[in-house]
Amino acid sequence: MIPTCREVLEFLDDYVAEALEPGRRDAFEEHLARCTSCVAYLASYRETIRAARHASAVAIEDVPEDVIAAILATLA
Repeated sequence: MIPTCREVLEFLDDYVAEALEPGRRDAFEEHLARCTSCVAYLASYRETIRAARHASAVAIEDVPEDVIAAILATLA
């Protein structure tokens, strides 16, 4: 059975981590073959993970002081 969009979201993290059992993975990919909205969501999900990893890899020393000051000013 092909999962709904809501069901796809329930196991999206496992899919991206390549931790789905083969049958569920196949159903997920069959859904993606038919649903451009979920394909777009998956792409943005992966990009968010990539950006978060990149952001956490940047040392605070590498960020210009004026950028840090501007961020802190918006928080005040």
